[in-house]
Amino acid sequence: MLVSAKMYIFANIKFRSSLYKGLQGSGRCPENLIFGELDFTVRDCIPRTCLFAKEGCCLEDVVLKGEVADIIFQNKENGYTVFTVLSQGEEITCVGVVPMVHSGESLEVRGNWSNHPAYGKQLQVQFYEKFMPTSQGGMEKYLCSGLIKGLGPKTSKKIVERFGDAAFYVIEEKPDLLTEIKGITHEKAQRISEIFREQHELRKVMMFLQGFEVSPAYTMRIYKKYKGRTFDIVKTNPYRLADDIFGIGFKMADKMAANAGIAEDDPNRVKAAVKYVLNQAASNGDCFLPKDKLIAEAVALLELHSLMVENAIRELQVESQLWQEKMGEMDGVYLNFYYYAEMAVAKRLLELSMVCEGTDLNTLEEQIQQVEKETAVLLAPEQRQAVMEAMAGGALIITGGPGTGKTTTINTILRLLEKEGKEVVLAAPTGRAAKRMTEATGVEAKTIHRLLGTTFVSDDNRRQVFDKNEDDPIEADVIIIDETSMVDLHLMHALLRAVQNETAVIFVGDMDQLPSVGAGNVLKDMIRSERLRVVRLRHVFRQAQESAIIMNAHRINQGEEPVLNENGTDFFFMRRAYGQEVLTTIQELVKSRLPKYTGHDALAEMQILTPMRKGILGVQSLNQVLQETLNPPSHKKKEKQFRQATFREGDKVMQIKNNYNIVWRSFNKAGKRTDEGLGIYNGDAGRIIKIDEENEILQVLFDDGKVVDYDFTQLEELELAYAITIHKSQGSEYPVVILPVYSGPPMLMTRNLLYTAVTRAKELVVLVGLRETVNGMIANNREIGRYTGLAERIRNLYDFMHEQEVQQ
Repeated sequence: MLVSAKMYIFANIKFRSSLYKGLQGSGRCPENLIFGELDFTVRDCIPRTCLFAKEGCCLEDVVLKGEVADIIFQNKENGYTVFTVLSQGEEITCVGVVPMVHSGESLEVRGNWSNHPAYGKQLQVQFYEKFMPTSQGGMEKYLCSGLIKGLGPKTSKKIVERFGDAAFYVIEEKPDLLTEIKGITHEKAQRISEIFREQHELRKVMMFLQGFEVSPAYTMRIYKKYKGRTFDIVKTNPYRLADDIFGIGFKMADKMAANAGIAEDDPNRVKAAVKYVLNQAASNGDCFLPKDKLIAEAVALLELHSLMVENAIRELQVESQLWQEKMGEMDGVYLNFYYYAEMAVAKRLLELSMVCEGTDLNTLEEQIQQVEKETAVLLAPEQRQAVMEAMAGGALIITGGPGTGKTTTINTILRLLEKEGKEVVLAAPTGRAAKRMTEATGVEAKTIHRLLGTTFVSDDNRRQVFDKNEDDPIEADVIIIDETSMVDLHLMHALLRAVQNETAVIFVGDMDQLPSVGAGNVLKDMIRSERLRVVRLRHVFRQAQESAIIMNAHRINQGEEPVLNENGTDFFFMRRAYGQEVLTTIQELVKSRLPKYTGHDALAEMQILTPMRKGILGVQSLNQVLQETLNPPSHKKKEKQFRQATFREGDKVMQIKNNYNIVWRSFNKAGKRTDEGLGIYNGDAGRIIKIDEENEILQVLFDDGKVVDYDFTQLEELELAYAITIHKSQGSEYPVVILPVYSGPPMLMTRNLLYTAVTRAKELVVLVGLRETVNGMIANNREIGRYTGLAERIRNLYDFMHEQEVQQ
């Protein structure tokens, strides 16, 4: 059998059959053959030919050899480079992650051709190999390319003339000989040698890791972290990379381990798999997993005996990486962070709850009546109770559905606090939610992330640290947090660390909304604990009763069918029997029918929400169709193709991962910069206002006014947002919401999901699809189950503290 492999590389390694099965027919050409349990030596390397994988695997690959002629652009942080290569008399432009490449080097690159709209034909580099210059002219060019600071053309020429073909050997191994050249001191000679050796070391690391199918971008991160230790770490325990290098997970490390010949039952592999399963669970919202479930998932991943997984769990606990605890009738296993975060949040909430001030109820009642006169708004009994509880200080939860007066309650509390001269801080989990809070109260609200501030403490900016904490707390008498259902355990932990003992905290939210994207179900657990002060707003006000959106939301939440298509209603249902009909109807609605009926702009004021990502009515399909409908191609609009997506000027887009380190700016109407900062977060939405091909920049104006420049290498953080999942809509409100209700898996088509979608609309909801699906979602009261222990921890700690008080 012949296999496509890097030229000049020979391998004779034993591989696992399970890994072979995963690669067979995948369309990828492994650097080395993986074939059952056989030892197989790659001896015949045939570029651009692959008999191992499916047909067409590598047929479009281009292999190019030549000398680097010019460096046009280079990002020293991520290694992204635009350069030209002189090959067979032709100068060819190449782009890709090729760190520390310099003029004069010989290069072999492999990649694919692409056509740049401004610069024409370019080679997109996927892999490459450097060769040191061998001619004296190439050596001179290499040395004076800027590689070594202070080494210019004249000195480079002298070195090459003095030592000839041995110039590089002298620099690396015998730097003292360089002092024979006038102008080179002993110190300068050592510095030249040190920089040269570092370049050589990086070159060796790049070539070494390419043999393990690691891309140049990840190679840069690995090298920055480990430097000269890279070889030993990758050969002995590549699973360390999953812990240390952002973006490298268990599966990538496992492939590297297989290539390195590490045994299938290596303890490091088993421990890495256990942590991987727990991290995957956390990304799905779980703070822990039952031990039986964890073992079963790890066994399925590893194809090993369960005893090996149990041993790994035990060892990880000894190493203080895991925590095991009895959770009701199950044994729970936590990653340490989530265990200690739950404990800290429970403890802090109870500590804050105990700091309640005594209030003169008669005086407070008079003050409330005065505010009611000033605002001409009469509070309901539940709202009055919430206001009185809030003015007592400590920690308080105010929860209620749409139309129950949460905003009126907050505004009354703000007026009373203002009269007392208290300093109040408002915050919400997302930019959209903070903007809504500002508009509703007239007081500036920040995102929680911005309130806390962020810095980073690792080479790849992986680990986020908040500036505000117990040593530098938030300066405020009262903190009010809106949309608390969106706050995950990590963010709640960070927030409570930054709250002073004497500061009151009011959490506001709807416990029936979907839980946070991140791990935990914090608001619901706080309420379920039954040990914290909670005021439930249940009364739906008369003005809200005039809205079919609000009344139907409450009907759905109570398991009742919504009232549809009444005259003068703001809640419509359009029956369509087939998926394609649903899709066509949504196109018609956003293109002509709804703009004409409502006067709203389809791009700026309408949002399609869907339960799913895949399928004809999933996010991916809907976005492609709606992009062509609402923002079709035009010679006036620049485009950027990125993987399977086309980004176009004017497109609606959304940030799909937290980026704490990206720079944003804001401007006034005159174009003058008014503010700047760091951080764009998962769920932030905006529009593409500019694509700059020359500088490889895509510029987005977010809904909260922030302007961000994305390097083309960062586009994986964005996706089209004409249609978004209902989960992504949390904390947002849109004038018009369109919701396809056709079919889907029961775990997604739930009452909770439908309720959340409907409550995102301010003026109009349109359901398109099958009435049977609507009724099925209402009947499916399956709660999105999450393994969390916060409610139990609050209860247990509260009961323990009160037992101690009784004994004293």
